[in-house]
Amino acid sequence: MTLLVISPDYASHLLPLAALAMAWRDRGERVVVASGPATAGIVDAFGYERRDLRLGRGSNPGVIAAGAQPPDEGASLRGFFRATEQGALATLRYQAQERLTDLMWDPVGRAAETARIVEDLAPDQVLVDHLAFSARLGLLSAGTPYGDVVLGHPSALPVGSEVYGVPPAWPVAIDPDPSGLEALRELCRTVSERFTDEWNRAARTLDPDHRPVDDAFAEHGPLVLYNHPSELVDDDRRRLLPPHRFLGSARRAEAEDAEVEAWLARGRPFVYVSFGSFLSVRGDVLARVADALRAIGATAAVATGSTDASQLGDLPRDWLVRGYLPQVRLLGAAAAAVTHGGNNSVTEAIGSGVPLVVLPFSTDQFAGAAAVEAVGFGEVLDPNTASEQQLAGALRRVLDLPADARRRLDAVAAAQAARPGPEVAFEALASRPSATSAVIASTSPDASR
Repeated sequence: MTLLVISPDYASHLLPLAALAMAWRDRGERVVVASGPATAGIVDAFGYERRDLRLGRGSNPGVIAAGAQPPDEGASLRGFFRATEQGALATLRYQAQERLTDLMWDPVGRAAETARIVEDLAPDQVLVDHLAFSARLGLLSAGTPYGDVVLGHPSALPVGSEVYGVPPAWPVAIDPDPSGLEALRELCRTVSERFTDEWNRAARTLDPDHRPVDDAFAEHGPLVLYNHPSELVDDDRRRLLPPHRFLGSARRAEAEDAEVEAWLARGRPFVYVSFGSFLSVRGDVLARVADALRAIGATAAVATGSTDASQLGDLPRDWLVRGYLPQVRLLGAAAAAVTHGGNNSVTEAIGSGVPLVVLPFSTDQFAGAAAVEAVGFGEVLDPNTASEQQLAGALRRVLDLPADARRRLDAVAAAQAARPGPEVAFEALASRPSATSAVIASTSPDASR
């Protein structure tokens, strides 16, 4: 059996997809990853084969640097970072305005290249990042079924009256101005219309019989795999979802790190801190988090990413501070975590039974933070306004989580340990027709009988 995994050239996208593919690899099946060159090292580390497939103008092997990007992508990133300093609505407006170039880069060319790779490999099953829109167009035009993996918060695939780019829920600490929120909604509707026009034009080029869709952001494959715990999704939204499975999380195996293992062997409780590969550029917020941790006398493991550790002040000698740290391993031992609310961080923490202090900056982080807050698995603060004292208070509270929340969080972690996300994905795809048989059926003269 051959599994094809299709991912944009970003570590935060490829890592969970590669973790899902471990269920195939560990059964001795062939796994081939189609992605860009920046993440080739990740593919090699998992022991997979690779096909080159660039799906966007930017890339990120693990820690982002605007200066290492093509000029237009670097300028876009710098604009994004500036927008995060102005707050939630400014950031979401900026992201909406950038969306067309971010999501539909050379759609016909990328779709055709995806179809060529599928034809060459003849995979039995396909996993694709939901946000790899041009690749999904290629699969659609080739008649190839696939597992549509929503790696972010489930609202990355809008349902009902939701508009892509507008959070369906907000945490209490972030209360956007109503007029500003309505302006954002109108902007996102306009972007959705333009994006859908682009989708339909590309699809017609690939397949003249294509039937236009009303909202390309709401399109999905025959089976949607949400990389998210079902316990964080309310019943009203669950009723609107397409055919799906919740994976819980896609925690990956990480190579043993001798320094980390020696640090953990001391057995002291600690707080894990990371703002991911993009938002780690916000050293001002990381510095406030470090101040709050020192104020409560906590030990910490801090992944500084793009921020120089010197910006965090005098660091206690018992802290573990590096640009990059093995997140899954450390979450497996942490007492609490501080995060920007990226879906990988949230799902991996909850899958490890770790309560969170969430400081959301952008995109689906607001909805993800609201879900964590709603179920009592953590606290949420505004990263731009939270003081050292407020951060310290939130840290104390999550380190002493109420008994009921602690029990429910432990139950979620135990359920994921018993049935990990990769196994759920494997079982879900195994129960459906293979990609190869579906293509043969769709091209057979007798297919309509």
